[in-house]
Amino acid sequence: MNPPLDRAQFDVTRNYTYLNHAAVGVLPLRTRDALTAFVTDQASGGVMGVYKYEAQLPAYRAAVGKYINAQAGEIALLRNTGDGANVVAAGIDWKPGDEIILSDNEFPSNAYPWLACKHFGASVTFIDTKRERMTPDVLRKHISSRTRVVAVSWIGFDDGYRHDLAGLAEVTHEAGAIFCVDVIQGLGAFALDVQACNIDAAYGGGAKWLMSLQGVSFLYVRHALGERLRLAAPGWRSAADMWDFLNYEQPVSGDAARFEGGTPNIIGGLSIAESISVIGPPGSAIQTHVLGLTDRLFEGLTRLRARIATRRGPGVSSGIVTFSIPGCDPVALGKVLQQERIVTTYRSNGIRVAPHGYNTAEEIDHLLEVTAQAVPTLTSA
Repeated sequence: MNPPLDRAQFDVTRNYTYLNHAAVGVLPLRTRDALTAFVTDQASGGVMGVYKYEAQLPAYRAAVGKYINAQAGEIALLRNTGDGANVVAAGIDWKPGDEIILSDNEFPSNAYPWLACKHFGASVTFIDTKRERMTPDVLRKHISSRTRVVAVSWIGFDDGYRHDLAGLAEVTHEAGAIFCVDVIQGLGAFALDVQACNIDAAYGGGAKWLMSLQGVSFLYVRHALGERLRLAAPGWRSAADMWDFLNYEQPVSGDAARFEGGTPNIIGGLSIAESISVIGPPGSAIQTHVLGLTDRLFEGLTRLRARIATRRGPGVSSGIVTFSIPGCDPVALGKVLQQERIVTTYRSNGIRVAPHGYNTAEEIDHLLEVTAQAVPTLTSA
């Protein structure tokens, strides 16, 4: 199982078995070198050094757009995932009685912006994920003529459940509602076509599977939706001609960049564009590889009689597997793995493993071996 991404591009492999991309991804060397050049240019030239990068902002947006099959004018570069949700949530012309549908296990970035809409008279309906996941059939039971927005994470941060975006979009649009997706836990390992999935708005930070800097994200907003959204947080770059500084009466820009407000995170945009170039064109190679690694992990954990919180199967498997061993403290086991330089996320509810396209089957086997050796000692303690 040869990895589709060149391991030589990932310096982290010299130090760790790094299986934690659902928390923080790693910078490819190509991206690191581009960022180093940016910092050097600003240090040595100030505005003369950074101007050429600022001039590339349209290209950075275009790179994101091409990666998800969107137009450059439908992309804004923001700070984080919540920024994207807030742009849409604060921009809708809410009316009393409007409803938002969420799953009850959303990461806060895709919950708080929608909960804040209660101030506008909207209500939030949660789907109880302990009983049922948000499938198209489940959504059809909950959605109504009052529903204004359905928001969902493409892949759940805690258990890695992958939602059927195209199916959910169909049900949402049948009800005349807006379909919004937090894509941070999938994009980079899984290909996304926002047109084929009929998504109205998608948002996600770059620091995980896109292997970019922290503090930068993107928002895709379908042009037809963007035209309807109120610009809730305008800035100097929101203007149609941002260089006409004192013309306060001028209209706003016609593309999604108006949602960036002030000066965007230029070095962050550079990092996303560079890392996308390392990941390569959207396709199935990385997705197939990552699913193969997580299937291998699932099978090995099953042999260890682990309790696996992640549902596996066609269409729902992802790059995340969360597990625990009965009678064994997940935090204690996570620390043992870390002592062996195997990096995961470990919490009281389990250990989350998230490999990427440069990881290998041998690294998965190493995690399984260390786990098997550690469990008897930890459970006896």
